[in-house]
Amino acid sequence: MAFQMSRDFTLAKYTELLRRLGDNGYRFITFEQYCKEKESLEAKFVILRHDVDLKPENALATAKIEHSLGIRASYYFRVVEQSNYPDAIESIAALEHEIGYHYEDMSLCNGDAEKAIAHFEQQLTYFRQFYPVKTICMHGAPRSKYDGRDLWKSFDYHTFGIIGEPYFDVDFSKVLYLTDTGRRWDGFNVSVRDKIPVYQDQWIKEGLVYHSTDDIIMASGNGTLPQRLMMTTHPQRWTNAWGEWLMEKSLQSVKNVVKRMLV
Repeated sequence: MAFQMSRDFTLAKYTELLRRLGDNGYRFITFEQYCKEKESLEAKFVILRHDVDLKPENALATAKIEHSLGIRASYYFRVVEQSNYPDAIESIAALEHEIGYHYEDMSLCNGDAEKAIAHFEQQLTYFRQFYPVKTICMHGAPRSKYDGRDLWKSFDYHTFGIIGEPYFDVDFSKVLYLTDTGRRWDGFNVSVRDKIPVYQDQWIKEGLVYHSTDDIIMASGNGTLPQRLMMTTHPQRWTNAWGEWLMEKSLQSVKNVVKRMLV
């Protein structure tokens, strides 16, 4: 089939990405699966992760696409109202996807670690109503001066039955990290926290930088895409609706300017 470029950050493009990666031998796994099976995983895999910062209905749309393709992914929900839609969480869990807590307790508790850990435990219990949560993931909270990961300087998430946090428990010397932060796949320059500083310079030297979804698709087809990936999307960016697509594109352009100043 001839490769044709088309409008990016649509559900149609996302579906094409999943199909092309699958056709090229990549197995899709949840982050929970990675944590449990990392020593015995096959050569080619994608840890498929979604950070649901906004618009859970968009997350449900991607979850349905994945389910139709026989794919399970990890969905991380914030506790704030713009992310925490119980009906959407329940529906996504019913599609056999992993549910995790997209924590930002240090920001919500103004840097008070004792209050933050109590809040963390409370919210973890809440999300375990929908799924037996085993993994968590930091929300970058670019406008906050608090890094959520600092909570683990005083506490240990393993004591809560958590087996993994991507920024601590993925071996990025062996796994390439791709995220659509900034509504582009090479947005590490405009990301405040959603990046891997230790390894990013090396990936750049090796030419492992992709701007568009089509760039990733092409690399998977010509064999230049690494065999082990963690791929993160923010489902609010992905839609087929023209009005919503244009609004997200415009808003993200403004956000990227602000993020550059923060970085």
